[in-house]
Amino acid sequence: MKAKILKSRPPPRIGRSGARTLRGWILGVAVLAMSPLTGGAAASVLIIGGGIAKDCSEAVIRGRYDNDTMRLCTTALEIETLSLGDRARTLVNRGVIQLRRQAYVEARADFDAAGRIEPKLGEVYVNRGAALVAEDRFAEGLSEIDRGLALGVEKPERAYYNRALAHENLGDVKAAYYDFQRAAELDPKWAAPKEELARFSFKSR
Repeated sequence: MKAKILKSRPPPRIGRSGARTLRGWILGVAVLAMSPLTGGAAASVLIIGGGIAKDCSEAVIRGRYDNDTMRLCTTALEIETLSLGDRARTLVNRGVIQLRRQAYVEARADFDAAGRIEPKLGEVYVNRGAALVAEDRFAEGLSEIDRGLALGVEKPERAYYNRALAHENLGDVKAAYYDFQRAAELDPKWAAPKEELARFSFKSR
């Protein structure tokens, strides 16, 4: 008999029309660190070497998205002499703040700007994908996440988690299940994908 994957309860609804918002993952320059946002999808943060940009990245990694943190990141971009790489990563980090604020248009603008500087930075695309998923633009978000994964990211489990959300909301339950499973395997200590997997069950037919 074949096994059919069934949802044990309805899929998560995220973004503008849903009951849940971003859970979020963030990226850093040398090291990628993850911290929870509020709700469903995940975002990616980058750590900067020094100065105001480093203070910005550390605040974002701690989960902050208040006005002071936003000003810190903006100040780094406006007055600090940054390498192109650090500028791109600071734009990503500011975009993560916008994700946490559910300011998705502004978040994507920062990710787009970072991508123009470093078009091969995978975290640009997985974060942009997270924003699109949060906007219920699941097919577009899926495409961006796939692009980021192909380029390589330091915390791929967050990308697989977001891709699972996109797959499930597009009706591909099997793909969603295996992406949640992959996220859980990559980061066994991360509870979020395990919580989602608990909604699925197998039924013989």
